Amino acid sequence: MQVLGIPFVRSLALALIVLIVGLFVIRRITQMFSKQIDRSKLDSTLKPFLVSLANAILKILLVLSVISILGIDTTSFVAVLAAAGFAIGLAFQGSLSNFAGGILLLIFRPFKVGDFVEAGGFSGSVEAINILTTTLTTPDNKVVYVPNGTLSNTSIVNYSVKETRRVDWKFGVGYDDDQDKVKEILRDIVLSHPLVLKEPDPFVRMSEHGDSAVVFTVRAWVNSGDFFTVMFDVIEEVKRRFDKENISIPYPQMDIHMEK
Repeated sequence: MQVLGIPFVRSLALALIVLIVGLFVIRRITQMFSKQIDRSKLDSTLKPFLVSLANAILKILLVLSVISILGIDTTSFVAVLAAAGFAIGLAFQGSLSNFAGGILLLIFRPFKVGDFVEAGGFSGSVEAINILTTTLTTPDNKVVYVPNGTLSNTSIVNYSVKETRRVDWKFGVGYDDDQDKVKEILRDIVLSHPLVLKEPDPFVRMSEHGDSAVVFTVRAWVNSGDFFTVMFDVIEEVKRRFDKENISIPYPQMDIHMEK
């Protein structure tokens, strides 16, 4: 019994050594591969996905090597896995869905690294697309890992595709105020802002008769990167100009439309 057990103990010890050393080597290879791929001209969206995929493949090969060292026939082992494929598929259907979702995201490219998107109930800048998840960084610097399966089966709003965006505002004034004067002030504020595009022409019109205010809708086009700057600048300037021109602002003020 002892004599028969010695070869197995040796195989087990060798398998453990191969496993430990293999994991260390895989980590180093992955790091080197990551550095090489970072220096390449590949699309930045593909880089993290390829690194994570290479890491997963190397670990699968390592596991097969360890099994072989233990004396288990890898052909039989693969056959057993194939026979149990249905059960494994059910157990890992979420992960398989996320993997397939990652492939679809890379094929159809609804967004790329660096884009600001809204999807899966979250908004943020795309940091990386990995095998199973996509990493988003929110405006308040939180990191969100969204499953790729979710992203491939939900609506995605990409705010970075177009070079320009439209900013919409709604401002309420009193019924007794000079409506033509209000329009003139709002139009002057928008046209005077250096970041507002002159084409298309900004839109300023009365849009609602509220219970306590007349509502004016203002729309202007800006470069996508200037969206929030213009939005807040105009809101602040409207308050200053209305106070200066004695234009009343009923309370409660109408909601201001603020897109992400």
